[in-house]
Amino acid sequence: MERKVFLRNGLGILGMAVAAPSLLRAKQTDDTLVCTVTNSETAGPFPTHTPSSLVMTDIRGDRTGVTMNVTITIVNTNANCAPLADAIVDIWHCDKDGNYSEYGGTGMQQANYTNYHFLRGRQTTDANGQVSFVSIFPGWYTGRATHIHVHVYNPSGNSLLVTQIAYPEGANSAVQLVNTTAAGYTKGMNGYTYNANDNVFSDGVTSEMSVIPGSVAAGYDLTHTINVNGPTLGVEDRTASQYMVGQNYPNPFTHETAIPVKLMLESTVTIRLFDLNGRAVGHPIANHLPAGSFDIVLSKADLALSSGYYLYKVSIENADGVFEHNKKMIVA
Repeated sequence: MERKVFLRNGLGILGMAVAAPSLLRAKQTDDTLVCTVTNSETAGPFPTHTPSSLVMTDIRGDRTGVTMNVTITIVNTNANCAPLADAIVDIWHCDKDGNYSEYGGTGMQQANYTNYHFLRGRQTTDANGQVSFVSIFPGWYTGRATHIHVHVYNPSGNSLLVTQIAYPEGANSAVQLVNTTAAGYTKGMNGYTYNANDNVFSDGVTSEMSVIPGSVAAGYDLTHTINVNGPTLGVEDRTASQYMVGQNYPNPFTHETAIPVKLMLESTVTIRLFDLNGRAVGHPIANHLPAGSFDIVLSKADLALSSGYYLYKVSIENADGVFEHNKKMIVA
């Protein structure tokens, strides 16, 4: 018999002043979570020459621009969508004027920065599969939308995935605001190539779209999850994991979607929703669940969601600590 658990607003846990309707419910499922590999993309004409020499968190160098904190989570599709620890992550992107370090003096890039290494860095994922960088908001150049290059390796240095991170667009998006305010980004949006017309992103950005709350004045916080084919975990490794959070399915969805969650320990599970500008959608809802596997179901109607991209944050609190996992979903 399938046991269903209904998640209601956890007022005692969250200290909410206003009651919210029951927007989420969970039903126990089997132990298998499914996620698919993030789209592979070209490394482009400006890859880092010697990434092993650029192990650093602050990659700004001498570049100026709107501050951007980057947090990337690497997920292993071969381990029930568990975070992948000890993966090597390289990132690189252009400066506010659309120029790359380590290159230049050619028709492709006239500005010569061959002896510079700004806006390039390497980090190794922690136990939550995360790396963090301090950078600036990238500018843009002809033919490309705003983007970040990412190369993920296993601990032995073998390539797992080369991909790119896309940025939300449209009125009041970070791309629009950064490029049209007095923040030193002089190109504006005249001649900008949008994702739909970008030669890399034109086939779709569902698995590459980032979430970027913040402001021009305070800076932006980019978060993104990248799924890779990592090592296959054995039974002991799976048992030792704290939790597993899968990609919601279906995605995109029109009426309801389910977030698969597997708990190794009795835990308090809290779900929070945000739009692409970092604004909370509805109220956080928490409930105490036993160990096991669950589908947490979200209703478009109950949440009053409009079509578009959203970030959902799953917080899991148990005797061993507090763990968080961020993913994106699309409402059709």
